[in-house]
Amino acid sequence: MSWLLLIVALIVGLWLVLSLASGLVGVIFTLIMAGIVGWLADLIVPGRLPFGWIGAIVAGLIGSGLGARFLGNIGPVIAGIPFISALIGTVVVAFIVNLAMKLGAGQRTA
Repeated sequence: MSWLLLIVALIVGLWLVLSLASGLVGVIFTLIMAGIVGWLADLIVPGRLPFGWIGAIVAGLIGSGLGARFLGNIGPVIAGIPFISALIGTVVVAFIVNLAMKLGAGQRTA
């Protein structure tokens, strides 16, 4: 009977470890995809996103959420991010951020 409990405990433990690892891997792939989308949007929109690659990831996450919300799932879905709608949403976010930075910089110097 104790062998049976040990085998069940090992199976449950292995299942928990694999579940947590796959969840972590999914989060990492989502962050990588958001960074790629943010980087592409940063190349498209004149100016630079603040905070470098962290800013690109944040813009990619926000833009992909907005793009998927308003445009739906356009293009291939990679790591939970619909590529085309995410890129369009992130370009809009990058444009708004750059515009806000320019307007803020203009007020500081005046």
